[in-house]
Amino acid sequence: MVVTSIDQLDPIKGIYTYADYLLWKFEERVELIKGKIFQMASPSATHQRIVRRLATKLDLFLEEKTCELFISPFDVVLPIPNKTKENTENTVVQPDLCVVCDPTKIEERACKGAPDLVIEIVSPGNSKKEVKEKFELYEEAGVLEYWVIYPTEKTIHIYVLENGKYRGLAPVADNEMIHSVKFPTLQINTKNIFS
Repeated sequence: MVVTSIDQLDPIKGIYTYADYLLWKFEERVELIKGKIFQMASPSATHQRIVRRLATKLDLFLEEKTCELFISPFDVVLPIPNKTKENTENTVVQPDLCVVCDPTKIEERACKGAPDLVIEIVSPGNSKKEVKEKFELYEEAGVLEYWVIYPTEKTIHIYVLENGKYRGLAPVADNEMIHSVKFPTLQINTKNIFS
């Protein structure tokens, strides 16, 4: 059955899979985090400007490389370690930007597996989700590098996966250079992102 509204979902079931997600035709954008539904807020103009500017820089950087940039809305189905096969696809997120270097992970509808780089831009009201839940989720799934951008403060926090745990780098402030660990030759001045 095609479901067109969150209100049509069975409140008793509560935990959903990617197979369920594919049947939904919601007007609202949602993500599945370990089987639970999270509604996504509409992005602000500032959020969209930052996405566009970063996407432009990343796209130019990735030209003629095997890695590929994807911009939300694009589904990323993350593996959940230590679960049975039938329960592994219960997490579907739509990062603002992600870079995938393994072409075998890309399907027409989604990336199946952890991207190499995920960038999330924190909007008012969703900072807990980005900072806590998604931090743990991306760490557990094996995302190699995770950037959290705070537009109001004009700062970027970069986390690098080392031995299965994220190590935070020094925050990048306005008018400073972003240096990627995964992509050592990638350098972006934040004044080009926040201005």
